[in-house]
Amino acid sequence: MPNAKVLSEKQAIVAGLTEKLQTAAAGVLVDYSGINVAADTELRRKLRENNVDYSVVKNTLLRFAIDNAGLSELDQLLSGTTSLAVSKDDVVAPAKVIKEFADKLEGCFEIKGGFMDGRVLSLDEINSLASIPALPVLQAQVLGTMLAPISSLACVIKAIAEKLGGPVEEPAAE
Repeated sequence: MPNAKVLSEKQAIVAGLTEKLQTAAAGVLVDYSGINVAADTELRRKLRENNVDYSVVKNTLLRFAIDNAGLSELDQLLSGTTSLAVSKDDVVAPAKVIKEFADKLEGCFEIKGGFMDGRVLSLDEINSLASIPALPVLQAQVLGTMLAPISSLACVIKAIAEKLGGPVEEPAAE
């Protein structure tokens, strides 16, 4: 029979993992076997820059947390070495960073599965999520699309003004 102190510590870990899974916008499960220390350090730095919480977890404890969070479809993926990357505010960041490292470290760092907003994602969905540009890039694209008609109109008006009467100049300051 397990020690009461050890049991309470494990229950606290499961409770923390359950809360992390329930409050996360998205997360990715990873098989990290074969990753070296330098690559792991770089991965953790990149994840911290993107506000992603990354931790290595025991499969048995994670299984309890996953079941508590209603993501029991992920149970079948919990074998071997497992780490968990979750983000509370950005659904793209965990998939994007993990996919980048999975491609770079082919064969020794693989995506097992993931979830987003309480729904389990397939590997294809995770890869699609990872291919979405970062939020600032998307905002710039939207802004550029909104400004394109205005910019075009300004260019046409300027061309008409130059054709009809030469360049439009500002009056000289006295």
